[in-house]
Amino acid sequence: MPFRIDPPRSFKDLFEGGCTAAGMFLNSGDAGVAEICAGSGLDYLLIDGEHGPMGLESVLDQLRAIAGYPPVALVRVPANDPVVIKQFLDIGAQSLIVPMVHNADQARQAVEATQYPPEGVRGVGAALARSARWNRVPDYLARANDFISLLVQVESVEAVANTAAIAATEGIDGIFIGPADMAATMGLLGQQDHPEVVESVMRVIRTVKAQGKIVGVNAFQEPQARAYAEAGADFINVGADVALLARGSEALAAKYCRGAAKGTPAPASY
Repeated sequence: MPFRIDPPRSFKDLFEGGCTAAGMFLNSGDAGVAEICAGSGLDYLLIDGEHGPMGLESVLDQLRAIAGYPPVALVRVPANDPVVIKQFLDIGAQSLIVPMVHNADQARQAVEATQYPPEGVRGVGAALARSARWNRVPDYLARANDFISLLVQVESVEAVANTAAIAATEGIDGIFIGPADMAATMGLLGQQDHPEVVESVMRVIRTVKAQGKIVGVNAFQEPQARAYAEAGADFINVGADVALLARGSEALAAKYCRGAAKGTPAPASY
C-alpha cells in the first residue's frame, strides 16, 4: 500500500484568521539560509526566482529545507511563461507569484499556466513530479487547484490602472505590489517612499480589497510596513536574507573596525 499524503498548506490558507502576515525574501539561493529563516517565526518565506541567482534545483533545495518548518513557502517565478510555471509547479512550488503582470490578459495567461486542460495549458506529469508526491497525493489531477495559490505582481503605472480587472480575473487569488518597479515606471527610480508611489500602493490595496482578493506589498522600512498594514494589506514582505546579512555585517564593521566610520553610507533599502 503506497503512502498517501496531502501537500502542506497553501499560501491562501494563511488568511483564515484575518491577521496581517509577515514574511521575507530569500534571495541568496542557499538552502541553509532558507532553513535558518524557516525557524524564525515568520509566516511565510518568499523564494525569489526572479531576482535571485537560482534555478529549479536550488529552488527545490529551499522548498525541501522549509518543508519541515511552519512558514509557508511562496515562490516568485522569473517570468509569466507557461513552461517555466509548469516546471516550478512540478517541483512542488504550489504558491506562486508571477511578476510583471500589467493587464487582465496577462493575468489570464498566468492562470492558464497553473491549470490543467481544458481550463488551462499546464502539462500533465503528476506521476513524475514532487507536486503530486509522485502520485501519492490522492486525486491530485482533480484537486490541484485546491493546493495552488496564484498571485500576480502589480508593479507599473499600467498595472495600477488595470488593477480592478487583474484582481477580478478568475483563478487569481491575490496581488503582490512591487513599489520599486512601480516607482521606476512613474519616473521616480529608487523612490519607493515618494508620496505619489505610496498613494499608488494605497490605491491598489483599496481596489484589491474591494474585489475580495488577497493583497500584499514589499516594505522594508517599518513605518511604511505599518502604514500598509493599517491600510488593509493582508501580507507584508518586511526584509530579505541578503539585506539582513549586508546591513548586519556593516553594523559589525562599524562597531569594531578602524576607519569604518569613514566608509560610504549604505544604499537605500529595497
